[in-house]
Amino acid sequence: MKHRTTPMSRLAPRLAAILLATTSAALPVWGQTSPARGPLPKSDAHADEMPLDDYLGLLQRIAPAAEAGARAYLAVFQRRCGRPMRTSELRRALSQGDGDPVLLGLIRASHLRDAAGEAQWAQQVRCPGGSTP
Repeated sequence: MKHRTTPMSRLAPRLAAILLATTSAALPVWGQTSPARGPLPKSDAHADEMPLDDYLGLLQRIAPAAEAGARAYLAVFQRRCGRPMRTSELRRALSQGDGDPVLLGLIRASHLRDAAGEAQWAQQVRCPGGSTP
């Protein structure tokens, strides 16, 4: 009998759905019951983010390889872009479409304990706006 492995492209939406479901309970929810009350108060979007360490802790509980790959992605992002990645950016990288192929590649390489693969994927991490130093 042949063993078939699930391609990362099929795992990405499931992983993203689990992460979104897990973290959405920890995020603040705003609602407005009546338009007569006026606009919602402005808030600093970054101040309302879940702390990155908490997010990575949840990720580690769900999928340890995903957490390890995400940490590698974050480290490369910091080095290349000169700033830390925000939790919301990491969440988008995991959940938009089929997920960021570079992040998913790092997760897969982490799962396979493939140091050469991790190095190849790490070279492809891009900064917002497409610039890399």
